[in-house]
Amino acid sequence: MSTDTTTAREPQALRIADSHETIRVQGARVNNLKDVSVGIPKRRLTVFTGVSGSGKSSLVFGTIAAESQRMINETYSTFVQGFMPTLARPDVDVLEGLTTAILVDQERMGANPRSTVGTATDANAMLRIVFSRLGRPHIGSPQAYSFNVPSVSGAGAVTIEKGGQTVKERRSFSITGGMCPRCEGRGAVSDFDLDALFDAGKSLSEGALTIPGYSMDGWYGRIFSGSGFFDMDKKLGKFTKKELHDLLHKEPTKIKVEGINLTYEGLIPKIQKSMLSKDRDAMQPHVRAFVDRAVVFRTCPECDGTRLAAPARSSKINGLNIAEVCAMQISDLAAWVRGLDEPSVAPLLGSLADTLDSFVDIGLGYLSLDRPTGTLSGGESQRTKMIRHLGSSLTDITYVFDEPTIGLHPHDIARMNKLLLQLRDKGNTVLVVEHKPEAIAIADHVIDLGPLAGSQGGEVMFEGTVDGLRASGTLTGRHLDDRASLKDNPRKASGALGVRGANTNNLKDVDVDIPLGVLTVVTGVAGSGKSSLIHGSVSGRDGVVTIDQAGIKGSRRSNPATYTGLLDPIRKAFAKANGVKPALFSANSEGACPVCKGAGVIYTELGFMDTVSTPCEECGGKRFQAAVLDYRLGGKDISEVLAMPVAEALEFFGDGGSRIPAAHKILGHLADVGLGYLSLGQPLTTLSGGERQRIKLATHLGEKGGVYILDEPTTGLHLADVENLLGLLDRLVDSGKSVVVIEHHQAVMAHADWIIDIGPGAGHDGGSIVFEGTPAGLVASRATLTGEHLAAYVGA
Repeated sequence: MSTDTTTAREPQALRIADSHETIRVQGARVNNLKDVSVGIPKRRLTVFTGVSGSGKSSLVFGTIAAESQRMINETYSTFVQGFMPTLARPDVDVLEGLTTAILVDQERMGANPRSTVGTATDANAMLRIVFSRLGRPHIGSPQAYSFNVPSVSGAGAVTIEKGGQTVKERRSFSITGGMCPRCEGRGAVSDFDLDALFDAGKSLSEGALTIPGYSMDGWYGRIFSGSGFFDMDKKLGKFTKKELHDLLHKEPTKIKVEGINLTYEGLIPKIQKSMLSKDRDAMQPHVRAFVDRAVVFRTCPECDGTRLAAPARSSKINGLNIAEVCAMQISDLAAWVRGLDEPSVAPLLGSLADTLDSFVDIGLGYLSLDRPTGTLSGGESQRTKMIRHLGSSLTDITYVFDEPTIGLHPHDIARMNKLLLQLRDKGNTVLVVEHKPEAIAIADHVIDLGPLAGSQGGEVMFEGTVDGLRASGTLTGRHLDDRASLKDNPRKASGALGVRGANTNNLKDVDVDIPLGVLTVVTGVAGSGKSSLIHGSVSGRDGVVTIDQAGIKGSRRSNPATYTGLLDPIRKAFAKANGVKPALFSANSEGACPVCKGAGVIYTELGFMDTVSTPCEECGGKRFQAAVLDYRLGGKDISEVLAMPVAEALEFFGDGGSRIPAAHKILGHLADVGLGYLSLGQPLTTLSGGERQRIKLATHLGEKGGVYILDEPTTGLHLADVENLLGLLDRLVDSGKSVVVIEHHQAVMAHADWIIDIGPGAGHDGGSIVFEGTPAGLVASRATLTGEHLAAYVGA
């Protein structure tokens, strides 16, 4: 008895279950990581820092998050795994203490024409239920308010077994959907410019069709001639109405050509299915150029762009239909929902209001639910994805964020920090890849990678607190307290680019003169109207080169050499020096290794198991035939050239027998944007977000144009790289260019010659010019949110 009492009073020993307080990574070698070993505390906010390309994403996304997702996938049955993407195990020795990882990355949301902010979150689904209960007149179930569900009906005889007998019964069905029948829920209809489809002065056999891929030498020629609907040798300008209708609009019709059963379809429905069903950005360049030339999109006249059929638009709550509600600014919609007093749907209204409030809390209150997801920036997409996690009841989750402050004004960064801390305080592990000092400052634990990027990175330079990082002497630590100073003598404008009556999106008839010959920064809180002003009224003018935020497309066969056009002059120089065809020096053409088809690796599909990739034994991963590697330029073969870093290639192609001025110029642009460490043949799929943006910038630097527009060029840039960017902007201006930068980074604002501040708020609270002048004038006045934050930044 006494023994039991003594035992009960003794302090309980730490249980084994409570000892797993760390995510332990040992020997990580993904991409450029060099046997990295770290311990990441659980239920804390850990920030990963380092220059762009130092290995942050490789460690966080490619190792920790990838293995967590792979192990979760393995808990499903083999049958289910067969329908899921197969994930290879990361190259790491030990990974312990993992929890379920949720990724909130920078990848833009799908640009499906029917995808909107409302459909991408739960907001639209909840609104449809509310309207199906409260809308008057009542028109049906929630799907009657959905622009993704068409209305269909049908009737006919069905055969069923009854009492051992086969009986035929008449059955009918009807589905009431909300899709507009004219535009099929897209909100826009397409009109074709017939002159862009064919040359009326030619016959089909003479090649009248100017549509990419529609050659009369192949199957299309056989189908057209075998259809019998028109004369192949008759000029299209002399076609009868019926012949022209058959050529352009004929419904799918079964025909027989040379004994083969085929389907003939008019050109326009065929183009709509094959080309217009795709996201424009996913099209091949020549197809995109054709679509831009031949197709005009205009608002659907039947639904007036609402995407909804007439019955869905007729049903209203408090005088508003669901289309009008979805068009409201989300901050206003939240107030409207809270004003609905209906006990029968009170829990649903409360949940919907909480979701809408989350948009406001995260700084997206200026959006509307009908905003297409394809028009959201990377930062807006990332924050929209966050909405579904903020109200989650799950705890002990690992949330992984990739630069969540992208696209955020300093005023908004404080709100984002608060949300990250809320996720941590619910008992979750929060991992953040970040460059902004304001976001690094809230970290419980910091892991700094470096020392530099690419092959010169991949090592842990520091682990510890923010104060420890500041005193560590690493590249990040040295630059953490950097502050750009205001210019004493800003450049004077040499002219002005006038904008009058700009009213794109939320702009309120803005009149502004953008100075020429200087560095102009357009700023303001997220959603204030910066991009609407510049992209809506300045981009597209003659002599204006726009470098926007759109991601660069690239497969694992694409690399900096192919993307920038650098490979073309190199291939021609190799061909000329060796007296052979340029196609031999392309791993995607005649010079490709016959075994791996120029990929450099062999992918082995193992059914339901992970796909295994192994270096090609034939070419040793070099991607080219052995005979091609015998040809040399300046003592190096083509695979050795593609393995060179930009800095080495710049020297190699600058003088001597390997001098190629065209290649040297492109390499100079890559070096100017801070990519001297990048290998020419490194696949684009392995590059970080910041590296991709700078490659895009480098490709545009050589373009002829007097005005350069850059949309948030500091995205993904380390504090040390921002200095290089400012130097590049100065060189552009000093060479006679006018540079306009849409930016939130205070270093760029402070370095500007002229600032245009748009606001004062976001959405309908913005859209006006609240300041024009020098950065010093903005700091002195402190009249705007930007002025307050810039004054605090420069210590004024």
